[in-house]
Amino acid sequence: MVETLSTHILEVIRAVETRHRPDVLLLALLACGAAATLALPLLRQARHARETQRRNWCLLGGLILGFGGWVAFFTVIMGLETGEGYAPLMAILSLVVGIAGCEAAFWFAVQSRSPAGRASAALLLSAGLAAMLYTGLAALRVPALMHWDGHLVLASVLLPVALMLPAIHLTLRGRSAASLALAIGLVCIAILLLLAAGTTALSLTPTRMAEPGLAIPQDILAAWICAASAAIVAVSAFAHHMRGRQHAARLLGEHQFSQLVRGTSDYAICMLDRQGRVARWNVGAHALTGYMEDEAIGLPFACFFTAGDRAAGRPAKALAAALADGIAKGQWPCPRRDGSRFWAAGTIETLKDEDGAHIGFSLITRDITEIKQAQDALAATTERLDMALDHMLQGLCMFDGEERLVLANPAFYRIWSISTTQWKPGATLAEMVHAGCFAAGLGPADTLTMIRQSVRRAIEAGGTPSWTLEVNDDLVLAITESPVPGGGWIATFEDITAQRHSEAKIAHMAMHDALTGLPNRTRFYQGLDEMIAESGRSSDRLAVVAIDLDRFKEVNDTFGHASGDHLLRTIAERLDTVRRPNETIARLGGDEFAAAIRYGNRAELNDFIARIRGCIAAAVAAPDAEGGHQLLVGASLGIAVHPQDGPTRETLLSNADLAMYRAKASLGESVCFFEPGMDESARQRRLLANDLRHAVERGEMSLLYQPQRSLRTGELAGYEALLRWQHPRRGPVSPCEFIPIAEETGEIIALGEWVLRQACIEACTWPGEEKVAVNLSPVQFLQPELVEVVRGVLLETGLPARRLELEITETAIISDKLRALHCLRQIKAMGVSVAIDDFGTGYSSLDTLQSFPFDKIKIDKSFLMRSGESAQARAIIRAVLALGRSLEIPVLAEGVETEGQLRVLEAEGCDEAQGYYFGRPGLPPSAAAAPAAAGSRG
Repeated sequence: MVETLSTHILEVIRAVETRHRPDVLLLALLACGAAATLALPLLRQARHARETQRRNWCLLGGLILGFGGWVAFFTVIMGLETGEGYAPLMAILSLVVGIAGCEAAFWFAVQSRSPAGRASAALLLSAGLAAMLYTGLAALRVPALMHWDGHLVLASVLLPVALMLPAIHLTLRGRSAASLALAIGLVCIAILLLLAAGTTALSLTPTRMAEPGLAIPQDILAAWICAASAAIVAVSAFAHHMRGRQHAARLLGEHQFSQLVRGTSDYAICMLDRQGRVARWNVGAHALTGYMEDEAIGLPFACFFTAGDRAAGRPAKALAAALADGIAKGQWPCPRRDGSRFWAAGTIETLKDEDGAHIGFSLITRDITEIKQAQDALAATTERLDMALDHMLQGLCMFDGEERLVLANPAFYRIWSISTTQWKPGATLAEMVHAGCFAAGLGPADTLTMIRQSVRRAIEAGGTPSWTLEVNDDLVLAITESPVPGGGWIATFEDITAQRHSEAKIAHMAMHDALTGLPNRTRFYQGLDEMIAESGRSSDRLAVVAIDLDRFKEVNDTFGHASGDHLLRTIAERLDTVRRPNETIARLGGDEFAAAIRYGNRAELNDFIARIRGCIAAAVAAPDAEGGHQLLVGASLGIAVHPQDGPTRETLLSNADLAMYRAKASLGESVCFFEPGMDESARQRRLLANDLRHAVERGEMSLLYQPQRSLRTGELAGYEALLRWQHPRRGPVSPCEFIPIAEETGEIIALGEWVLRQACIEACTWPGEEKVAVNLSPVQFLQPELVEVVRGVLLETGLPARRLELEITETAIISDKLRALHCLRQIKAMGVSVAIDDFGTGYSSLDTLQSFPFDKIKIDKSFLMRSGESAQARAIIRAVLALGRSLEIPVLAEGVETEGQLRVLEAEGCDEAQGYYFGRPGLPPSAAAAPAAAGSRG
């Protein structure tokens, strides 16, 4: 069998070398490659599409691949130059057979999810193309008799299956472009293998008579093939282009929304289809249930109920209730993937499309196991209180004057892990001590003597002496002995193991970081003081290292705080592993670490720094446990050496921080030693902060106004007040420079109130009724008296509330959302407009827009600046505008500078805009109108 197969393969290779022209084979390969390149992406698209779309993608993909194979076949046949023409009906029939076979194979492939199904689809695809091949060969009009080699015919059908099967698997299961490219190559090779084997299987015996009937000449058939191929390729390319654009735009919008949902780790959020099967799965769902997303997709909702609940039909009832009422809530024991359970509190809501048709359900679940346990514990505690006399928590036993056991409660037997039948009343104290009761560490004789002495002291003093017995690491008892009349005594045993462990844990927690287990700031300061004192008594030197992680905030914002916490723990574990006795490493808070080392020479310090950097690099390089993310985080190190860089702990830490900030600000430099000149920039910053405190009273601050235009009417909609500082020595100081300083020092409170009052005063002098927009700093927004300040300024200046608009960023809301939204509602109740600024950057939570009815959304100017060359920026602008229309909130675009940018906004239906195109920030309208009026009078 193997020899026969080898012989046939050699025959095919010789036939390719002798009968086929290389240029014709190249053309056939190009036809196959073009068809596969267009068809296989459609097959991958159909795998994830809905039922109706799936059928359309399969039909179009099968049409393209079948036609491409047909073109390749007739290209190869015409290259053989064996025929006088082709029977039209048979040629057309071969095309129909090939297309039908490819479409059927595609449909079978996407419908089947098993390896056997994919193998059947590969066989069907190969058989369909083979049927097309042999139908096409039957169309040949040749003055010869046709003879077929049955083995080669069978090989032409079966051999391509070996290539078609992995090609279909890579297309359906792969996700990368490389897997798709490999699948395309395999399909091309399989089709050429089929064509080569099929044509080799045919041999011709010349005759003198040509076969009668109508025949298509080769040149005409070639022209038809070229024209039809060009049309099919053009239509397919256009369809792919449109599909790619629509898919990219949809993915961009969906990605922004799903970023919030998928990154939530405290709640399990999933989407269910109409039948109650899982369609979407977030990180929180994986954390709660243990199912990865690819495992959970397709699971029925009932899988998250116990067998008893499923038998009672509870999952179906919950879905039916949600479908009937729109929402359903409940609590139930939910099984995890590993078989464990937790108590879940879930909310199921019905999802509908724009036409109101039911499309599925949303399920939001959280773990309430601790709440349920607390409720159960409370109930159990109440029950124990009712039965306290019969069920004491402390072990109790009573001895008479002859040291014989009189009684013992169940807790006593439980504490000592003995049965109630082992020591019955009448057993002596000596027997119990020799059997192990009361004994720990000491010998039975010493233990017995100690007990007798404590009892004797209690009887003589009339008190109740207590002592502690550490039985082992898992059992620590507090024993209290009280004398009774007649010479006996009562002993109670209280298990204080948990208390001892808690005390040790509290002592550890007071001096260690809860997340990483490293020493905290307090413990580090104590250790550093000790190291400074020891350094003064020896020749060793002391270095303090300030460590700050670069781009750590991006980890929390992008992958969630669980990923950030995992990274910090990994770094801490590695640092603690390499730490030596003369070194200390601590976490001061956030992404800040600190270290100190006593060293004898510079090589030891260099080795310490290298170990720190190596630990951080190794921790960052390790895949994130939450999702396998590769994190792009670095570290900046600042070093101060005792005593030349500072004699005290405070000075050393401050100088190490200055060196660290210098390293963070320097490109390509991650380690920096302190130098005396480093504190100059910090001094300049302090001077600027000091000047800022007196800038308003010295008249150095002023307001400029930038116009805001309506794009629908072209009319002036209002002005945005912009703060400017003219420093007497420095000249103009940029807001980007002094606003952060004002926020850090708290000066922004007084400065923001001055801006609000001054803007309202100047707006009252304007000739028109335009609005004035004033920005609120996040620091300003956190002040509890903000509402009263706004109300007082409006009363003082007399500006109607409808002419004032306050602009806030979502950063101002996110820290205390409930308080912030309450504050906004109070401001809006006055009649003041509220706009959300810089939308599209930072958090941009849709929940914020849903929680509060903003009067305006402002798109950040960065998107408009990139709209000319970035399709993503234009898509974001389009998405925000669509969001504004759906929520009936006007949208204003910032940063309009060119005619082209204006046309983009007008085409997308933007409501308002501002920027240099409409006018640069200038004097208020009243001040600008005064010179013009004076000029007209002159």
